[in-house]
Amino acid sequence: MDWYEEFYAGEGIAGKKDKIKRKILRQEGQIGIYVITLSSNPENLLDIIPSWELMQKYYPKSDLLAVGLEKGYENAMELAGMIVMDVYQETGTFQIRDYFLKKHRENQEKGHKWKSCF
Repeated sequence: MDWYEEFYAGEGIAGKKDKIKRKILRQEGQIGIYVITLSSNPENLLDIIPSWELMQKYYPKSDLLAVGLEKGYENAMELAGMIVMDVYQETGTFQIRDYFLKKHRENQEKGHKWKSCF
């Protein structure tokens, strides 16, 4: 699982986003925290995954790009909507996957890496 360098975080966790991210990377339990990723299905825009689910060994994490974190499922849905609207305002399209993958590649070329340990 990779992390988009400037990932979104909801208001309730904005000050703690790096700490929460570190805990997720270490597979420490984060009850009520949801990770917003690019969809595993290219026909969808985003997936909202409970952080505890990422601790499961069978969960396919290798191709995920995390673009947001939020506390509470409803808040995560609102944040996902905000992400979609931000991309639309910037690009005029709903090509969320293309937008974030392009930005992510640019960040990696600059030497920024946020790869998880699992």
